[in-house]
Amino acid sequence: MRIGFISTRLNGTDGVSLEVEKWMHVLRRMGHETFFCAGELGGYAAGGALIPELHFDHKSAISVSQRAFGSNRDQVDSRKLVGDIYTQADKIRTPLRKFIRSNKLDVIIVENALTIPMNLALGVALTGLIAELGIDTIAHHHDLFWERQRYQTNNILDLLDTAFPAKLPTIQHVTINSIAQNRLKSRRGITSEVIPNVHDFATPPPEVDAYNQDFREALNLGADELFILQPTRVIQRKGIEMALGLVSRLDIPKKQIFITHQASDEGLEYWRWLKREAGMVRVDLKLVDHLIHTERSTANGHKIYSLWDAYPHANLVTYPSIYEGFGNALLEAIYFNSLIVINRYPVYNADIGPLGFEFVELDGFVDDGAVEKTQALLADPEQVQEMAKKNYALAQEYFSFEVLEKKLRAILSNF
Repeated sequence: MRIGFISTRLNGTDGVSLEVEKWMHVLRRMGHETFFCAGELGGYAAGGALIPELHFDHKSAISVSQRAFGSNRDQVDSRKLVGDIYTQADKIRTPLRKFIRSNKLDVIIVENALTIPMNLALGVALTGLIAELGIDTIAHHHDLFWERQRYQTNNILDLLDTAFPAKLPTIQHVTINSIAQNRLKSRRGITSEVIPNVHDFATPPPEVDAYNQDFREALNLGADELFILQPTRVIQRKGIEMALGLVSRLDIPKKQIFITHQASDEGLEYWRWLKREAGMVRVDLKLVDHLIHTERSTANGHKIYSLWDAYPHANLVTYPSIYEGFGNALLEAIYFNSLIVINRYPVYNADIGPLGFEFVELDGFVDDGAVEKTQALLADPEQVQEMAKKNYALAQEYFSFEVLEKKLRAILSNF
C-alpha cells in the first residue's frame, strides 16, 4: 500500500516523531511505501509535503488556541471562534487533499492531529477530508485532550467532541495504552486497538565507539563522578523534582543531573523553579540540549552527539514522570541496559509494571527505601546487569518491532 503520515510536526525527539519513524521502518519492511506531510519536517520525513499552517506553532493555530483555551476564553464569542476555525480549516484542506491525491495514497495515518487540539483547524480539516474522500485512516492517538489540564476547560466542547477524535466509519483508532482505550470507549463510544510504544530490541544497542568515547569529557565529568541522565524535556509532568530529591540524598562524590532535551516547550517557569530547588538541595542541574541532537553532527566547530551517544555512558537514568502517554525514554533506557529509577505513573501501573520489570520505583515521592536501593545498586554492577538482562527480555517480548508488525498487519487487513 501507499501510506501517508500526517501530523503537526515530524521532526526532532518528541514522542510522536520518534514513534512515526518506528512505524515507517516496520511498514517499509512489510513492503509498503510511506509518505509524510506536516508543518515541520526533518530527518526521515525530510522531503515530504511541508504545509506550514499544520504546525501547532503557526500564528493561525496559536491565535485560535488562545481564544479557546486561554485565561480570557470566557470573554470570547465562541460562535465566531468556531467560524474562524472552520475558515482556517478550509484553507488547509486543499493542500492536504493534494498530498493525498498526488501521492495516490491508499491509507493515511494521522499522528495525534485528531487527538490533542494543538492545531484546531487541522483536526477539523482532516475530519472533513476523511469524510469527503472516504479514505481508509488510522488515527494514532498519543494524547487525548481530556488527559491534559490545559485543554479540559474550554469554550468549544462541541467542536472537540466532533473532531478530537472524529468518529467516522473509515477510521481505525489506535491508542497507546489501555487507560486511553477505556476512556475513549466510555467517553465517546469509540473502540480502539492498543499499540504500545515500541523499540527495535532485535538489534543490539550500540556501544561506546570512537565518536562518543569522549562524551564524558564533553560534559566535564571526572573519572570518579557519576553520569546521571534525565533523558526528557523540561516540563512539569516529567517530575524532575523527584530526581533532584533522590540525587540530593545519595552518597556520591558530586551530585549532578544532566537533562538532554530543551526547557522551552511549555515555558521556562518550571525550569527556573527547578534551578532554585536544585540550589537549595545542592544538586547541579545541567541542561545539555546544545550537545545532544537527533543525529551526530558538527556545529560551530564543536561535536554534536546523538541521544544514543549518551545512554551507554549513563550510570543511572532517572525517569520520575508524573504522567506519560506511554514512555519512550523508558524503553530506550531498557534498551541500553540502564539502571533506572521510575515513578509509578498511571500507564506504568496499568500496562508496564505488572509485566515484571525490575526498576527502583517511586510512588510520587522519594522515600528511604528508594534511596537505599539506588545506593546499593550503584555499588553492585553485577546485580544491575542481571536486572537489565531480565528487563531487556521482557521488553523484547511485549514492546518490540515484531509486536508492532503483528498489530499493523491485523489493522491493515481490515482495509
